[in-house]
Amino acid sequence: MKSKISGLTYAQSGVDIDAGNKLIDNIKPAASKTSRAGVISSLGGFGALFDLKDAGFKDPVLVSATDGVGTKLRIAIELEILDTIGIDLVAMCVNDLICQGAEPLFFLDYFATGNLDLEKATKVISGIAEGCSMSNCALIGGETAEMPGMYKGADFDLAGFAVGAFERGLHLPKPIKNGDLIIGLPSSGIHSNGFSLVRKIVEISGLNYNSPSPFSDNSLGFELLTPTEIYAKPCLKVIETGQILGLAHITGGGLTENIIRILEPGLGLEINLESWPLPAVFNWLANAGSVDPVEMLKTFNCGIGMVLIIPSASKDLVKQILESFYDQVFEIGIVNNTGQVSFSGELL
Repeated sequence: MKSKISGLTYAQSGVDIDAGNKLIDNIKPAASKTSRAGVISSLGGFGALFDLKDAGFKDPVLVSATDGVGTKLRIAIELEILDTIGIDLVAMCVNDLICQGAEPLFFLDYFATGNLDLEKATKVISGIAEGCSMSNCALIGGETAEMPGMYKGADFDLAGFAVGAFERGLHLPKPIKNGDLIIGLPSSGIHSNGFSLVRKIVEISGLNYNSPSPFSDNSLGFELLTPTEIYAKPCLKVIETGQILGLAHITGGGLTENIIRILEPGLGLEINLESWPLPAVFNWLANAGSVDPVEMLKTFNCGIGMVLIIPSASKDLVKQILESFYDQVFEIGIVNNTGQVSFSGELL
């Protein structure tokens, strides 16, 4: 029906529905590459459908996780390096799922901006699709919210939502006891925690994100945006053996606070800080910001992005599997009955 009244349109207020529809068309090819057993719907509907039976589950327990990428996003926006921040988003969610013993199944994203830039949004969500492919997790839906007045300029925000499942009775952690081993998997860099401190250190160092990196041949910003490692495939391969007692994703709180979360009261752990090499980015952060080692361990992963706790008798089997994914894995400590987290050796 044609209106006789001439007035404002939604587009004139700053929201372009046609651009949102075009974005869905742009990302459909990338999303379709993430399809896996269980997916029974495509992008664009009012909801996304997933068939757990078709995915191979008999008596599943669902596990959900949600996260963002913090102020790392600020660096990506300023440098307009937007093709990897979506990997971070997926990683922060699926790495939490696997700590429950869950296989990641599907992922939804929330992208909010003041003015939808199709090219930039397509890069971001294509990165999300890449992260989903890396974790065998289907990108089956999401929301793009264009909200003028809420976000200024090129600013936008991201949130991710992942769902996984395990067969009933196979959840983690299992009972952990004195003498069990702590195995560390290498991080790819800072990952997505501690960036408010990182940005402060860059500010006081006199450098900017386009400056040559003090610890590599790339720019500083490029190094800081190294995407978060996704641990789903190697950890799930070890989970299949039944030899994993617990997994801890080393995020905010670092090595100091994350591992203890999966231990029963009365148990503690001792970590040898000299059992793995400290990546150069952390040396630079500590020196440029005069950050105390205790603060480093509480804020950053310091080179260990995921921890596995295993029976000591399973060490050879577990390390053999993990070394098919990584050049090095590290035996970083042991569970004890002190009830405390303690560190031996020097971090820096």
